[in-house]
Amino acid sequence: MFYRKVLKPFADRLLAAAGLLVLSPVLLVLALLIRRRMGSPVLFRQTRIGLNDQSFGFMKFRSMTSGKDQNGNLLPDEQRLTAFGKFLRSSSLDELPQLLNVLRGEMSLIGPRPLLPEYLPRYSAVQRRRHEVTPGITGWAQVKGRNSLTWEEKFALDVWYVDNVSFLLDVRILWMTFLAIVRKSGISQQGHATMPVFMGSTSSDSSERKPPQ
Repeated sequence: MFYRKVLKPFADRLLAAAGLLVLSPVLLVLALLIRRRMGSPVLFRQTRIGLNDQSFGFMKFRSMTSGKDQNGNLLPDEQRLTAFGKFLRSSSLDELPQLLNVLRGEMSLIGPRPLLPEYLPRYSAVQRRRHEVTPGITGWAQVKGRNSLTWEEKFALDVWYVDNVSFLLDVRILWMTFLAIVRKSGISQQGHATMPVFMGSTSSDSSERKPPQ
């Protein structure tokens, strides 16, 4: 409990501040390249849900164009995702602005990924437990398959993390995140540029199945 409530938030802010300082030249170069290749805005901002179902302004580098069809509707993700955007996603460089979210206490370095507000009523009671901890830039589900997993598998892993969070587990996740980035594994689900919309679980509560360790 001390680690989760005191040490982890302190370490998050300290590491986020150090990361922003050290990576500031990289952030600047990426921002300039995005502006040149895709125009403004450089950052993608969206409302996401965090600890205790509280909303916050989630940030990441933009990786898609704003292309629309003849009716003014956004084109599918796979048509708007640029080659440079694919590079940003595969290298996870698009996630770097979330260090600001961590610095502000809205996110952690490690935890379940924050998702959209419209998903809240679609969770089962067990799945909703993922909001009992601060959402993270990376997490147990990300190092266990990322977007190649089904929603049910991801949520089961998120809830397992909630019940087992510890310093050693977080260190393990950080190391596994590095390996996943190097291997560029689990970037997207088959047939999708990113991840399909979560419409609710097909079974009564598939998140209660024991997730892979």
